Amino acid sequence: MADDFSFEIVKNLGTVAEGKGGWNLELNLVSWGGRPAKYDLRSWSPDHTKMGKGSTFSKEELEALKKLLNEISLD
Repeated sequence: MADDFSFEIVKNLGTVAEGKGGWNLELNLVSWGGRPAKYDLRSWSPDHTKMGKGSTFSKEELEALKKLLNEISLD
């Protein structure tokens, strides 16, 4: 089953933070296993061959998160 793992970064939307060793926390549109692309927030190695743990969002979920972030106060 692990051999079936595939991904394609369809579009890089931006870097949230730069990390050590060139790893960056990025927001991308990623297609996992050939499925339609979703919004994905995770850390990536400089050559995008390795990744850290992250979160994947549908368009509706990302819109809800954006609305929530706009409504909260960061103290």
